[in-house]
Amino acid sequence: MFVLSISELSEVGMDFTLDMYFRQFWQDPRLSFERRPGLDKLVVGAEYIKLIWVPDTFFVNEKTAYFHDATTDNQFVRIFHTGDILRSIRLTITASCPMDLQYFPMDSQLCYIEIESFGYTMSDIRYKWNDGLNSVQVSGDVSLPQFKVLGHRQKTIEASLSTGNYSRLACEIQFVRSMGYYLIQIYIPSSLIVVISWVSFWLNRGATPARVGLGVTTVLTMTTLISSTNSALPKISYVKSIDVYLAACFFMVFASLLEYASVGYMAKRIQMRKNRFLAIQKMAEQKKNEALHASNANINDATNLDLGPGLPKQTEIRINMHDPLLRRGHTNLMRGGQGGSTSRLIPGALHGGPASRAPEELLLHQPPPLLHCKKNLQKMGGISPSDIDKYSRILFPVSFICFNLMYWIIYLNISEDVVPDLVLLGSN
Repeated sequence: MFVLSISELSEVGMDFTLDMYFRQFWQDPRLSFERRPGLDKLVVGAEYIKLIWVPDTFFVNEKTAYFHDATTDNQFVRIFHTGDILRSIRLTITASCPMDLQYFPMDSQLCYIEIESFGYTMSDIRYKWNDGLNSVQVSGDVSLPQFKVLGHRQKTIEASLSTGNYSRLACEIQFVRSMGYYLIQIYIPSSLIVVISWVSFWLNRGATPARVGLGVTTVLTMTTLISSTNSALPKISYVKSIDVYLAACFFMVFASLLEYASVGYMAKRIQMRKNRFLAIQKMAEQKKNEALHASNANINDATNLDLGPGLPKQTEIRINMHDPLLRRGHTNLMRGGQGGSTSRLIPGALHGGPASRAPEELLLHQPPPLLHCKKNLQKMGGISPSDIDKYSRILFPVSFICFNLMYWIIYLNISEDVVPDLVLLGSN
């Protein structure tokens, strides 16, 4: 069997198509003749094939096959004087090839052609390779766009069926997929889409249309890329290696979009907390102003009292400043003073006038202190929205680089599988 060309290897149809010369040798003593000078064999055309016995050989895993008839039938028969017969046919066969796409597109596939007699059991016909390891040859010109033919191997099988045991020959051809197309069309674009999604980390978090538009665009682009990739492959239930990479890229761009959502949500909560604190502080300021007005009014009333003739107009009252109510009091009431005290001249206070009877009452009208926030209003849980962007600028690239290292190291190592006893292409 000499393989001229392999035109197609389809993952969707799980088959491959090859063009070959198929040669069979057998012996029929009835066709032997006496050898004469210059005549030791007869070469006849296809029209004589129906006049002699030929093996009922068929291809077990064949889907379609046809003979070539341009310009005449591409087959011949040689009959040697010893009764040995050679039949050579040019065939194009499309045969089934079950594929394991678990490591796609870093996979290697082993496709085979099985040869067997349709009606004769092993008691009638036994098939064997006529020339040992050289019985199957592959042309050095064989090439495929996405595959490289690594080599082939030959097997002899005894097939046990319900109608008997049959002799079977198998030729297995190993294909190794070339990754150039998938690197250019899938891996590099998906990686660049992930990198583009990181641009939003450097944009102002107030630029909502730009960041949201960038995040949504990258997510939709990854979705389209995943759909177009799987549309050219069979609908299989297990995960392929390219699915792992595309899923990781989709997770990265989706996480970038969620990162801005978390930044926006945190900024909103911080702003709500600041507004609530400012509202409470404003209410406290209003209460303080009301208390100050009431305190000033009481002091002015006490100053303007008519104390009667003969009484001194002013007297000095010392107030202890260690009183917590006075520490944050009105500054107009506390002026100077030594040793933790201050003085205020109030008319009539020394002789028991009305002002002398109400220093405690005056102190009770001191304004309340303002609220002081012990927490940083710009952060929530010790993290600000800008911190999330800063951490994301480092975390996302480092995570993606680590994933790429693990992905390529693992899959490139486990996908390098060469079947044993393989006759490499081009070797003798």
